[in-house]
Amino acid sequence: MQKARLLVELNRRLLETYSRRTTAAISARLPLPAALPWLDRLLASNVAKEVRKDAEVIHSAAQAAARRQAIDAAEVERLLRVAAAIDRDFLTTARGPLEIPIPYERIDPVRAARIRRLFEAVRQICAAWTKGRSLRAMLTEVFPGETFERLLFELMISYAQETRILGESVRMPALLTPLRRRVLAGLYETMEQTAQALSREAALRLMRPKPRLSIRPG
Repeated sequence: MQKARLLVELNRRLLETYSRRTTAAISARLPLPAALPWLDRLLASNVAKEVRKDAEVIHSAAQAAARRQAIDAAEVERLLRVAAAIDRDFLTTARGPLEIPIPYERIDPVRAARIRRLFEAVRQICAAWTKGRSLRAMLTEVFPGETFERLLFELMISYAQETRILGESVRMPALLTPLRRRVLAGLYETMEQTAQALSREAALRLMRPKPRLSIRPG
């Protein structure tokens, strides 16, 4: 479905930008070269698998919109199982000194809330996005005022919460453990600040009306 593919691509670009800006901000606040390979790897690998998970949610929501169905507990559980499978795929291909045991008892409630939020937003978008309507016009109708900016912020914050939980569970060489604590101490705050700025920027870019050409009489 073309709508779902476009939304998957927009989501991918948003999350990758979020990850890059977070890494840059952390590097500026905490200029410790030894921390950067670990942090870069954690954020880059995490965003790659989150893009895959979100794609599953988006495609499911687009299909639900066509059937005029809301999400139910069974679908949330299925998407959580898909997310866990993507985790396993990531962990089997991971290399290097990092070990990331995923604490599902802490992460699944965060994931379930994010799945429901993203699913419902995509379902509303696809239901309202009729043929001939622009993405900008549809978003303005479905998410009036600052609603869309708030949606993007909430989705990024839930992603930040999961990233923090993963960071806290990372196992690494003992010599780097104090460094990890210093990095994680400012990670969530940095991700929150980055999410605020990026959600505002993305909402303005997607919803701002295109300027009309002004033709002056000659």
